[in-house]
Amino acid sequence: MATVVHFDIPADVPGRAREFYTALFGWKFINPPGYPDYSLIETSDVDGRPGIGGGLGRRGEPGQAITLYFGVDSVERYLPDVLKAGGKILMPYTSVPGFGALAICTDTEGNNFGLWEEGKRP
Repeated sequence: MATVVHFDIPADVPGRAREFYTALFGWKFINPPGYPDYSLIETSDVDGRPGIGGGLGRRGEPGQAITLYFGVDSVERYLPDVLKAGGKILMPYTSVPGFGALAICTDTEGNNFGLWEEGKRP
């Protein structure tokens, strides 16, 4: 069963957004090599246990909102199911070298969501 495995926060000024979330929640930001405008986010629950990871990067288009990603075993396998269930594919299968693959979709209610396929990390 798919579950939320990642969230993405778009920002007009990424540095300002990182400062906000660090001050508010104590999140830690890591800049992965090869992705200069993107930071990975480490979170923890109220007891200090590791939480869902996220990312923060420069907003790609006006109106881009926080996106939740659901972990699946194969993004390519799920894309036809999105269409069959009445959804739309906004961004097709896209490889993220060193991390995995993703696609962005819309459900029947107009909500955007991502599919995430974990890949081998360096």
